Amino acid sequence: MKKAQCAASPAKSETPSSKRLRPADSPGTTSPAGKDIADILESIDKRLSSFDARLSLVEILHREFKCLRESLEFSQQQVETLAAENATLRESNIVFDRVHRLGPIRAAAGRPRPIVAKFGHFKQKEHVKSRGRELKGTDFSVNDQFPKEILERRRVLFPIRRGFIQKGSRAVIAVDRLYVDGQLHRDPDITPWLY
Repeated sequence: MKKAQCAASPAKSETPSSKRLRPADSPGTTSPAGKDIADILESIDKRLSSFDARLSLVEILHREFKCLRESLEFSQQQVETLAAENATLRESNIVFDRVHRLGPIRAAAGRPRPIVAKFGHFKQKEHVKSRGRELKGTDFSVNDQFPKEILERRRVLFPIRRGFIQKGSRAVIAVDRLYVDGQLHRDPDITPWLY
């Protein structure tokens, strides 16, 4: 009986290499099932390419959304800052002792007449002056009002200050005194009022 089984087994058993070399699977021939598989693989490949394109579009939209979100957060911060400043300005009622315009009405001049204001409290005046920097680049400014004598002294100091600034020094005029790099500039011919 063992011999009968041994004789029958070589016909039934196939080696892995013989399975691979079936005539239907040979490279020159294509079965209908193989063509269907190739069509399915091609369809899957097209869909994957479509998904890749959509994924790259989603990534672009994600970056744009992130930029918009950052911009919105920045705008929100600015709105909150402005709201806080507005609330502060509404709370600090500035008291004026007197407010009036200077000089005669000049319709042809094109510029409005200056306004002089006397503040009720020194701190309020300093607060308004500190915010004067925000008017840079506009037609408006905030300055102290000085008597004629001090204005004449300042007119003498302005060209000297400009010369020091052109040389690269830091020059500041405080009332009727010129400070260059933090030191009081004194000259008997130019600033006799300091002697």
